Amino acid sequence: MAKFRLLHQLLLDQQLIQADQVVRPISISKRDLERVHARRYHEDFSRDRLSRADQRRIGLPATTPLIQRTWLAVGGTLKTARLALSHGLACHLAGGTHHAHRDFGSGFCIFNDCAIAARVLLATGEVERLMVIDLDVHQGDGTAACCCDEPRIFTLSVHAASNFPLRKVESDADLPLQDGVDDQGYLSAIGDRLPCLIDQFKPDLVLFNAGVDPHQDDRLGRLALTDHGLLNRDRLVLDACLRRSIPVATVIGGGYDDLEALVPRHALVIRAAVEQGRLYGL
Repeated sequence: MAKFRLLHQLLLDQQLIQADQVVRPISISKRDLERVHARRYHEDFSRDRLSRADQRRIGLPATTPLIQRTWLAVGGTLKTARLALSHGLACHLAGGTHHAHRDFGSGFCIFNDCAIAARVLLATGEVERLMVIDLDVHQGDGTAACCCDEPRIFTLSVHAASNFPLRKVESDADLPLQDGVDDQGYLSAIGDRLPCLIDQFKPDLVLFNAGVDPHQDDRLGRLALTDHGLLNRDRLVLDACLRRSIPVATVIGGGYDDLEALVPRHALVIRAAVEQGRLYGL
């Protein structure tokens, strides 16, 4: 997708990142992918053997570029998580495919990158406890389903209550919001809850899905945040983690608008990360 290329270029043009800070991912291995996804499912997707119904549920055609990007994006989230463990903070310019379940995809999501990264890091002993903070406007049903049997993963979803998916899957903590919640209402809703949950669970790493579809102009949103509200949301999350010396890996999540408006929105979490990184000496 052009979005990822344009986001990379915008960050360079704005001097939020330097070329030597960009790390190219490698595809996730089959072994690690299968810590979450059924072999039959990922093989059917990668060989374009999904039924028409399954393809419609995903909403994307299984083209060769999409297949390659899907495997790379998951590898990128795992790499970002490891970089965060090493450096305190790292950002992925893709990721956040939180509607993917173990044996089916949904809502433009094919493999669940955050669930896979979490399972791998726990299996290798790189972390003992991990939290997924999902602030995409849609509930993280796939992540909740993929992690529900693992008490060392805590899933938090803050989302528009009336939005997709129709059937929610219970996260460890869900914060459903009414349509039309604005900057002030959103930040008030998470301002106290989020730090308390972090203090209770004490994760070794946070995976932060910074979806920009809560924006007031998003075609699939229903909330009413502005650019400034999204930026302050990201600052709040990063500050809550970094002040507790908890590493954070960010993924960009969802966003549905013209690229001219959407790409700068996705850059907001990177701007917040640069600011917070400097404040905390990272």
